Amino acid sequence: MKTSCITSSDIISRLISLRNDEQRRVLMRFFKTGPGEYGEGDEFLGLKVPQTREVAKWAADVPLSEVPQLLLSSWHEVRLCGLLILVLRFERLSQKRLTNDPDAIRSRDEIVTLYLSYAERADNWDLVDLSAPKILGRWLMLPTFLGDGSIEHKRSVVDALADSPCLWKQRMSIVCSQMPTRYGDPSWCLRYATFHLNHPHDLMHKAVGWMLREVGNNVSMDVLRQFLDQHAHHMPRTALRYAIERMTEEERQHYLHYGMG
Repeated sequence: MKTSCITSSDIISRLISLRNDEQRRVLMRFFKTGPGEYGEGDEFLGLKVPQTREVAKWAADVPLSEVPQLLLSSWHEVRLCGLLILVLRFERLSQKRLTNDPDAIRSRDEIVTLYLSYAERADNWDLVDLSAPKILGRWLMLPTFLGDGSIEHKRSVVDALADSPCLWKQRMSIVCSQMPTRYGDPSWCLRYATFHLNHPHDLMHKAVGWMLREVGNNVSMDVLRQFLDQHAHHMPRTALRYAIERMTEEERQHYLHYGMG
């Protein structure tokens, strides 16, 4: 079947055919789908991520208009497949030779707009983490026709996610900083790490600490130290532990001494 002829129904049928009930039970425990847990009510088919990636590759050229039906699915793996299709499309359009190509810019903007429109459907940490850096994070570094195309406009887009009452949008705002950080720009991470520093949810503590660790790994340990010197005394313990993971034992103990209990 030509991928241009594939529909969302074809993709869903292929994913359902791979269903594994034993793995499904494992995933539902792992992703906290019980009453009162952060993934309450989420439904799983029991696929491993490489299986979902294979289906996404097979369906990568599906018409973009079919993707919302995937993102609206009650099945976790179907939503993931829709997000991975967007990732594959965005990566293809982000090749160096297409950076300033007007058609590529418009197509990237279309993907970002769709992604943001359905952001709440990336409603677990894996869905955010496997999509936000490679779509939104990469978009932060590329030309855009959205708004006035400025850094200020891009910042307003991420600010809106950070200000949202939705936990998953909030996580997007910090996790998307991974890509700029890896290319030497820590400003996005430092902005949203500060914004979310006193967030009440453990999933955000982990995300903030993880992204700060990326600053130390990819930009400068001194930049990370400067942030910690200013904020370690009121950082949640989990965020701090994640951030200092690659430091020496002596430095870790120094910052843990001043961190929150």
